[in-house]
Amino acid sequence: MRIVRFAGGLLTGLVALLLTVALFVYWFDYASGLAAATGGVLAYAFLWLAFGANLLLWTVMGLLRLTEETARSVFGRRPRDGVRAVPRADSRDRVLVAAGASGAASELSGSGHPEGGGTALADAGQRPSDVAERDSGGTVEGSAAEDITLAVVIPAHNEEPVIDGAIASALSLFDRWDIYVVSDSSGDATAEIAANTGVNVLELLTNRGKAGAIEAVIEEFALTDNYDGVVILDADTELDEGYVRGAKRQLSDPAVAAVAGFVESEWKPRERTFVGRLISAYRDRLYFLLQYFMRFGQTWKRTNTSFIVPGFASVYRSSALREVEINPKGLVIEDFNMTFEVQRKRLGKISMRPDTKAYSQDPFTLRDYYKQVGRWTLGFWQTVRRHRVWPSVFWLALALYIVEVVVVSFALLATSLLGVFVLVGTLWGETALTVPYFGEGFTAVTAILPLTAIVIGLFVPDYMLTCFMAMVRRRPSYLLYGVFFFPIRLVDAYLSLRMIPRAWTADSDGRWSSPIRVSNKS
Repeated sequence: MRIVRFAGGLLTGLVALLLTVALFVYWFDYASGLAAATGGVLAYAFLWLAFGANLLLWTVMGLLRLTEETARSVFGRRPRDGVRAVPRADSRDRVLVAAGASGAASELSGSGHPEGGGTALADAGQRPSDVAERDSGGTVEGSAAEDITLAVVIPAHNEEPVIDGAIASALSLFDRWDIYVVSDSSGDATAEIAANTGVNVLELLTNRGKAGAIEAVIEEFALTDNYDGVVILDADTELDEGYVRGAKRQLSDPAVAAVAGFVESEWKPRERTFVGRLISAYRDRLYFLLQYFMRFGQTWKRTNTSFIVPGFASVYRSSALREVEINPKGLVIEDFNMTFEVQRKRLGKISMRPDTKAYSQDPFTLRDYYKQVGRWTLGFWQTVRRHRVWPSVFWLALALYIVEVVVVSFALLATSLLGVFVLVGTLWGETALTVPYFGEGFTAVTAILPLTAIVIGLFVPDYMLTCFMAMVRRRPSYLLYGVFFFPIRLVDAYLSLRMIPRAWTADSDGRWSSPIRVSNKS
């Protein structure tokens, strides 16, 4: 069976490679003719719409980083041992459900009482050896990567179908007393399921949103006092077996403040409808391009311009996390803001490597996809609004990204609308052309942008990327799903523009809106 799968994957890769080359030759030949007719403007414009200047810039930076790191490894230069650090907290409106594998929490303390909402404060989850190691300043110095201690935080709201899978994944890599689940006023069995696994569980009595839940559990258990770093996972995240080794290796560099997880879409086609598989395949392509061709260059120590440490699987050094304002008012999501905090306060570098791989469950429906991307996009623009501009290389790189996102989004939507306009005139012919002003407009547009130029210019380069991914992943189904990727790109472009005014006119409370979930336990 393995031989059959290997042969099938190899054949898929070969077919996809040949298709990629054939499409490129065809597109290049067409673009050359178009360039001759228009002075090269349209050909370059379509190429830019497909790939973008940022992708090219950071691909070059990534290659430089790869060259430097390869040279360093060849000459045997070893990284220094890390310096690890920690901080403190505050609380309200929460209940300790379970503490650790033994089920025994340390002393309850605090100001909560039944009349005030039935709250209780707990200080649990620390191991005596951890506390003994730390001096009065809360730091551990000169320690090797394997000695770095990490707490795992899993915020959840109505995640009954997936929470056991996320905890099982974490338990395969961490001790149960180092795992902290915070149920943000869930209306289902999320807290109960988590408590039955023996991990630490905190249940909030009022819905505070993901950022509020993270803030609460860190404060409640004084995690930044008792650990060198904090891992933040989504309730649908599954960790690769090398995740912890990779995270500790990166944190062993004392200059690193945060480690970004390397996301891969969970590919379980039998559990999804056609639309669900389409979304997953599209996300897989997007994540691959963003991480290998953009963020790898952005997280080079000589650039350090990454603006996102994805909240699905991130690690923060405790000394840096102490300085981060996790839950400011008015933001719909937390991860952009936490990253901007690290960058603006110069708390350290953001690191990302493929050795911190984790798997994320993508939306199953277009409705959930639209809502999720809308939240992410709104969160980005709200974070830009909150932090404003400050003089830095980070903001220079961010400005280039923002300008390109806005211009490309507008150009994609405008060109697509022109394509629909030309298509109507082509299909209905004389009937459409007799409509007042339509005929003149059709003649003017087609003189510059004939329908074939729009279709070939926009669709073919985009589909080439899909063929490339089908080759890399050895998944022939991507060749089918890729036909429908361009409309999803238009949805992304629309949301990128639509959320700009909303970010400046409306505040968010960060509360959750749970998508459809399917159990990720095998």
